Amino acid sequence: MTVDSPDGTGGRRLRRPAALLGAAALTAAVVTAVTVPPPAQAADTPKTALGKNGQKLSVSASANLDPDGDTIQVTGEGYDATKSIYVALCKDNGDNRVPTPCLGGADQSGTGSASQWITYEGDTYAGEMAVHWGAGGTFDVDIAVKSKDNSLDCTQVTCSVVTRVDHRNAGDRSQDVRIPVTFEGQDGGGDDGGDGVDVPPGTVSYVKAAEFTTAGRPQDLLLHPDSGKLYVGSNDILDTSDVKEQGLYALDPKDGKLLSHVQQAPGSTGALANRVVRWLAAPLAGDGVVFHYPLRGLGTAKDGDTTAKGVWLAGGTVTGVGPGTDATTTLVAQGATLSEVETATGTVKRTVTLEGGDQLGVDTAHAAAWSLGTAEDKRVLRRVDTASFAVTATAALPDDGFLTMVEADPTTGNVWVGVGTSVLVFDKDAKPLKTLAGTDRPMAAAFDKTSGRAFVLREDVYDGSTDAVGSLDILDGATFEKTAEPIALPGSITSTAGALAVTPGATSVHVTAQAESKVLKYDVRVSPKVTQSPTDQTVAPGDEVTFVAAAEGTPEPTVTWSVSPDGGQTWSKVEGATKKAYTFTAKAAQDGYEYRAEFTNAAGTTRTSPITLTVVEDDDSTTPPPTDGEGDEPSGTKTVTGSDGQKLTVTPVNNLATEKQTLKVTGSGYDEDKGIYVALCVDNGAGELPTPCIGGVDMSGESHSSAWISSNPPDYGEELATPYEDGGKFEVELTIDAEDEYTDCFKATCVLATRADHTLSGDRSQDVKVPVAFVGQDPVDTDDGGGDTTTTGGTTTSGGSSGGSTSGGSTSSGTSGSSTSGTTTTGGGGSLASTGMTVLGVAASAAALTVTGWLLHRRARKAGHGTAV
Repeated sequence: MTVDSPDGTGGRRLRRPAALLGAAALTAAVVTAVTVPPPAQAADTPKTALGKNGQKLSVSASANLDPDGDTIQVTGEGYDATKSIYVALCKDNGDNRVPTPCLGGADQSGTGSASQWITYEGDTYAGEMAVHWGAGGTFDVDIAVKSKDNSLDCTQVTCSVVTRVDHRNAGDRSQDVRIPVTFEGQDGGGDDGGDGVDVPPGTVSYVKAAEFTTAGRPQDLLLHPDSGKLYVGSNDILDTSDVKEQGLYALDPKDGKLLSHVQQAPGSTGALANRVVRWLAAPLAGDGVVFHYPLRGLGTAKDGDTTAKGVWLAGGTVTGVGPGTDATTTLVAQGATLSEVETATGTVKRTVTLEGGDQLGVDTAHAAAWSLGTAEDKRVLRRVDTASFAVTATAALPDDGFLTMVEADPTTGNVWVGVGTSVLVFDKDAKPLKTLAGTDRPMAAAFDKTSGRAFVLREDVYDGSTDAVGSLDILDGATFEKTAEPIALPGSITSTAGALAVTPGATSVHVTAQAESKVLKYDVRVSPKVTQSPTDQTVAPGDEVTFVAAAEGTPEPTVTWSVSPDGGQTWSKVEGATKKAYTFTAKAAQDGYEYRAEFTNAAGTTRTSPITLTVVEDDDSTTPPPTDGEGDEPSGTKTVTGSDGQKLTVTPVNNLATEKQTLKVTGSGYDEDKGIYVALCVDNGAGELPTPCIGGVDMSGESHSSAWISSNPPDYGEELATPYEDGGKFEVELTIDAEDEYTDCFKATCVLATRADHTLSGDRSQDVKVPVAFVGQDPVDTDDGGGDTTTTGGTTTSGGSSGGSTSGGSTSSGTSGSSTSGTTTTGGGGSLASTGMTVLGVAASAAALTVTGWLLHRRARKAGHGTAV
């Protein structure tokens, strides 16, 4: 087999030349040959890695591989030819850990193409299934790769082309060499959440946190939106007939501590008696709930009450309850009659007849009441508009299977109906959307607006032959896809009731286990997902280096930093580097070292992609870049027009002093309904938030590093914000520095920017950016040289640059190749206050930065010491 020469000359060469493999290896190659496309040269991304014992591994391509299938040429030299190895694409589990699983498994048959088996001549065990070593521990093979198979998904975890000792010496790590690879659509990890070590970044799961046995045999649950208390409607426990546990319980939702228990409510004659609380209809303002007790009772009670208030309704047995159209009413289904009644008196305000009506689900967010029933011998779902009390939509339901629940999603307006062992989802107009099949009976559903998750409680229909294990399904409420693995619920068998209660944000979910007379609490776990990755940096010996990384997860992940001196083959933890920012003084010997942060919590571990430190000697003969002839004094004015016609003018813009430089900033034509910040910030490109900003937001009014312009600020900002003048005008004076603890405008493109304040952090309409240049930087065009510059999509279309580019939370230089890390903003990424930055001066002012002074400025920045901050 022959392939094109990798040098692009079109020459041809033997795939396994005799000089490398010998005649025996060529024979083996014929045995293992399969029909595959030519070796990948995707985006010209060949790569080489070195092993701990001097092995050299090379691949023809390492990035932009075809997810559906590609072929990589893999060569090696310097291996121990007395040992046998596999060559394959595998999950990269890190230094000194076996890379597994591998795509297609390890090929021990000699008929596959996903891996190759390399062994020594005379290995009778491998026989003709393996390729033999060439001279000097060399090999040259092809492997077929794709992004995923049944055992491996390289879009979710880090994958590498690896060599590893074969299964006969599985614990031997001496031949491990790894080259990470990525497929089209991947960016190498880190920026999209990092590389999951054990589970993909951001993986959601739920773990049992507690079992509450303090509330009888639970029938229904409600988490109060104001007080946060967990209310439980209960019946008696079957095997404790001498104790009456029925009633309404108030519990602490964290640990199930009993707060109070109300047992008695009035009956048809007004006499108090112990009552089973069957359904919780709605929360009361502040605390407490409206509840139903059989057969026609409607009660109210709150934590601390000794007895409940209640009324006995006229009409038939209550078959469903829900919140009314205001705080004083309740919706009550009594078979075919749906009424809205006054909660305190039971007085009927209005009624609609629904033939065969039975169960009820209420969606106050969309003014809908959903009724399950039978009309003309056909099962039907009906939507009642609670404003008009008229039926506005209907849908037919299957004829077989129990009707177990009807629950409305307040976010989407969809309604989820339990029929048999399936959940049927209909939209707000009763049109079918999805059937969620299962093996167990759906008894309840609950929804969380913040996370968008939907939870379905399924109970086993136990008949002596089934497993008596139910489940809690966790789905996306809009797509119906699984967002977490289902939770097995041993002992959860079908009963007369099932209920769920979800905390805001879906941080916890409470589940009834009626057969066991328990309430189970499950807490969310989310594996770390990287939100800020460090980037490559180029520095001089003695320069202070800071890498910054951040991740989110539940629980809050811890961080450690690691360093690799050998191209990522071996990694060592950096002692004491356990914070998001890792700072140290660069040494010449660290040139080429790689660094990464690793975030860990109870749900998993995620690593940032490795980044490289380049350490180069300063050339002291370097002279500062030429100026624009205006001298060394700050000079020039520039005006930029924003996308909505705003004008932003800054004076001066060239030869700015690196410390305590005063700027006059004026604006006009801004939207007076939108507050803005005015500050010196990093330009992240078109449509991207200009951040971080030097010095953060000046909340004291003393440093004047930024200004807040707003005619309608929040109450706390009335003394901090400057109101607009007529016509959306403002005029402020700022005092800026070229550098602070997090950002250096000699290593990033800095602009004097306006951006929407934290109350509208995602609004890019107020972004206007005027480029500026400090002493020693290339000057920007001024108004005298070219007039206004128009901003389109948040980036100026003409004018100069202050020397750099930025990516994510870190910035890299466009003039000297050096870079520095930025900072992470929280919330929506909008508030300057959230940067937490402190203004730091640099070595000299503009007056001192002559040719000699500029060089002293560069040298002064080398001082520093290694810390993790």
